[in-house]
Amino acid sequence: MAIAKKTSMLLMCLPLLGCVTVPTSTHDKRLDTYTAKVTEQDFKYDPMQTPIAKCYATELTQGKNTSGATLIEDGLSAFVIRSAFARMATKTIDLQTYIYSNDFSSKVLIGELKNAADRGVKVRILLDDYGTKSDIVDVMLLNQHPNIEVKVFNTVKTRSKLFYYPQFLMDFNRLNSRMHNKLFIVDNVAYITGGRNVGSNYFYPETASNFSDTDVLFIGEMTQHATKSFDEYWNHHLSIPAAAFPRAKTKRGLKKLEREFERIAAKGSESISQYNNIIAMAQREYQSKQFDFSWGRGKFLADPPSKVEMTMDEKEAYRGDIIKALQHLWDKTDRSVYMSAAYFVPGQGGLEHMLQEEKSGVHMTIVTNSLASTNAPTVYAKWEKYRKHLIQSGADVYEFMVSAENLRGKEHDRERKQSSFSVLHSKTMVFDDNISWIGSFNLDPRSAYYNTENVAIFESKDFAHKLRNMILKDTQTSWRVTLDKDGDPIWTGSRPTDTTPQVHKRAPDTSIFRRVWKSICSLVPEKFV
Repeated sequence: MAIAKKTSMLLMCLPLLGCVTVPTSTHDKRLDTYTAKVTEQDFKYDPMQTPIAKCYATELTQGKNTSGATLIEDGLSAFVIRSAFARMATKTIDLQTYIYSNDFSSKVLIGELKNAADRGVKVRILLDDYGTKSDIVDVMLLNQHPNIEVKVFNTVKTRSKLFYYPQFLMDFNRLNSRMHNKLFIVDNVAYITGGRNVGSNYFYPETASNFSDTDVLFIGEMTQHATKSFDEYWNHHLSIPAAAFPRAKTKRGLKKLEREFERIAAKGSESISQYNNIIAMAQREYQSKQFDFSWGRGKFLADPPSKVEMTMDEKEAYRGDIIKALQHLWDKTDRSVYMSAAYFVPGQGGLEHMLQEEKSGVHMTIVTNSLASTNAPTVYAKWEKYRKHLIQSGADVYEFMVSAENLRGKEHDRERKQSSFSVLHSKTMVFDDNISWIGSFNLDPRSAYYNTENVAIFESKDFAHKLRNMILKDTQTSWRVTLDKDGDPIWTGSRPTDTTPQVHKRAPDTSIFRRVWKSICSLVPEKFV
């Protein structure tokens, strides 16, 4: 009787679910009255005539398809450059992200976007639904601004917390695939891409769990291809306008957010003054051509948004432009590959290809997460399957240390200091000291088959040397993994507090519970990691 009573009550509640549902496609009739605020007409301008382009007009016109690239190695610089370019924008800003954390730094960044919109800049913001829990984050409220439009990609229909996650079981194929792309595009002539989402743990090393990541700022012709990709996602039927989300339309919520902006501004006049001085200094350095650009030719690639809707079989057979480009780069490489791969699960086919490359004289240097540093022990459990074979082939294998407090060092060194631990989050490669690869694409099944991704491929020896040296710096604060005479792994290296090199025969800085949990995680099928 009790079960029957509960079932009856549930059935009585089901009609109420319609009050907390949103469209999952723009074909939904509820969006028939939707009118776009940012249109194609807003992009009818010449990017090369914007102030951002004019600063480097001479370099950008050196030859056909010339672009510039500069590394953004630490989180604080990543935040400052985004803010500085938002202030320099005169026409448009596009932001595409998987995660929006709704924390302090996120609020400050969207405050910069709002200020740009107040000046007349047209702003488009595209969020992944699962990565942002979109109807409860402040960025959704900005959709009420006349110059800002927000959309959410691949939505979960029912917004009730009780029914939110169970829907993944009902529509697993679609909702298991997420928009993992990361882009920040300004005036259709400059863009930032790499591994960083929007959140304090991507920008501030003092956060409890800091993501050690890498971005690149590109300027020039490449940007228009990034904008074209953004447009494809923006106009796809899975991108739902924020106006369809009830909480995004609350005037009270927007006023509360505006008061939050005011509180941030009034919190400490000295701090705000310092912040503004830093942003202004970054602007001056760019305008006086002090940014460390390397010049070359580049290509921007992205998965199509339709990848999300493929059947499981279609996804596992999928070979898009990114995978084809990666295979092409491997095939034409003669000497070396340097990799900083946060989540590295090459698969059997990828492993065989790498072993063949190493055998033919292409030396690999691999930096990935250790069991202590990873935020994805399931991925690490699968990585272990391949590690031994790669080491035996002659590859140099390193696993990132959980704590790297001694890395602040020189002025231009990567800033890795954190209060708790650091997670490697980079997705970068260098082929033959000439071609660089950077973006959101992880070398694992999820990026290859399920999530949508984007990458930039840049041909420049100067830039490749900088990126290679950055990866080599990471090896200095990682554990070198070798094998003992029985074929078991040995970790060698020095923590910041060590006075002499340490040797470990089990994963350093891990508890027995962490290692047991990793063993349990190894039971998950590889295609789902």
